[in-house]
Amino acid sequence: MMITPVHRFRDIERTPEYLQPEKCVPPPSRASLGTMWFIRDGCGIACAVVTWMLVFYADFVVLLVMLVPSRDYVYSVINGTLFNTLAFLALASHFRAMLTDPGAVPKGNATKEFIESLQLKPGQVVYKCPKCCSIKPDRAHHCSVCKRCIRKMDHHCPWVNNCVGENNQKYFVLFTMYIALISLHALIMVGFHFLYCFEEDWTKCSSFSPPTTVILLILLCFEALLFLIFTSVMFGTQVHSICTDETGIERLKNQKPTWEKISGWAGMKLAFGGAFSLGWFNPFSNLNCESPAPAEAVPAAPESEIMTQEEIEQFLARDVAIQVLRE
Repeated sequence: MMITPVHRFRDIERTPEYLQPEKCVPPPSRASLGTMWFIRDGCGIACAVVTWMLVFYADFVVLLVMLVPSRDYVYSVINGTLFNTLAFLALASHFRAMLTDPGAVPKGNATKEFIESLQLKPGQVVYKCPKCCSIKPDRAHHCSVCKRCIRKMDHHCPWVNNCVGENNQKYFVLFTMYIALISLHALIMVGFHFLYCFEEDWTKCSSFSPPTTVILLILLCFEALLFLIFTSVMFGTQVHSICTDETGIERLKNQKPTWEKISGWAGMKLAFGGAFSLGWFNPFSNLNCESPAPAEAVPAAPESEIMTQEEIEQFLARDVAIQVLRE
């Protein structure tokens, strides 16, 4: 990138810092990094509440409409235990996906002190986000809802009120998988219950009146079918993204990879935190998503969107105008 006059760029800073101090909040201290991650977005919170209510509704119908009135005790215990275990794992995965930092870049680190601490080699480049005052790592994207740059951001999902990124993709995959499983299980049980009620007296196959029973079962059937299709598609796309090491945003932008791809089974092990084990299916297990840095990873980007080491030194030496990266 060439150092150019001020009037040629819309987004410039003319102070010795990369962003004006009154517009850029310094990064938080390490002591404050242990706070819980939660996005205060009204739409996302409403979607998350609706998700939990739909799971509770399905559990209500499965237990009180189908299993409790059943005269087959073994059938009721096995299916009740299986359904509630899967529902608990689904909600636990949703909870972890919602409250786990997806990989947010520290806010306000686009300062000359931070750039100097990077000790960049000649030819290396850095990206600057003007929206959250951050130096963006490779493959990070800015989320307008979270108001942060997220490492390996796949998309922002309102159903979990969070971005799906480097640190919580496993929990999102588990959430979609367990929701798909309980939806399939509910559909199978609804089918068997309808057959049972047609063969027996409707007044004996449920503790509710026949019209109420039919309405509750039809609503559950519709809900289960809808979420089975939706979550199965999401599960498939997420596993595909992990195996190809390409996020949803990178795929939509048709972005050519400038990083060393970790695809296939190695990508699955990286996303799920180690070699295959029961821990892959455990939403309470912690992750270790640190990937080995490539030997020579110099991202290729348009000259109008990067700052080289030489420009950084010039910038630190005197007051100049620098173009910033726009999403």
